[in-house]
Amino acid sequence: MSLLKKVQAFFSAHTETAEQHSNPDLRSRYYKATVKKAMDAVQAAASSRGGCAVTSVSEERGEISVHIQKPKSALLVATVISVRPFETAIDFSVSTDTPLPTDFGYSRKVILEYYKKLDSELKFVGAGLNSGK
Repeated sequence: MSLLKKVQAFFSAHTETAEQHSNPDLRSRYYKATVKKAMDAVQAAASSRGGCAVTSVSEERGEISVHIQKPKSALLVATVISVRPFETAIDFSVSTDTPLPTDFGYSRKVILEYYKKLDSELKFVGAGLNSGK
């Protein structure tokens, strides 16, 4: 990850994961699970974290919205996509509600925290697996 990308990431109030993200920690993660099981795991991770409330669940779209109230106010949107039977990709997008132009890495920290919880609940297959296709 170049120095310019690191500076831009630090001075941002929004972070999201992607298949070909320049930061390897923020690449789409794949789990050996059904969409239903993965969505339940994301909801459980949100419920177990203090200061969070699941505001919307759309099983047809595979999206879950979570309002984070503590320690900083933020909106997390999780996208769960079935790639193959029993292989599911999970991506996150976090936008921090702050008057400053930066959240000092808070949104990135939230994503990594959720991925860590999911890694302990679901069987991790890999990150950015389809980036070369």
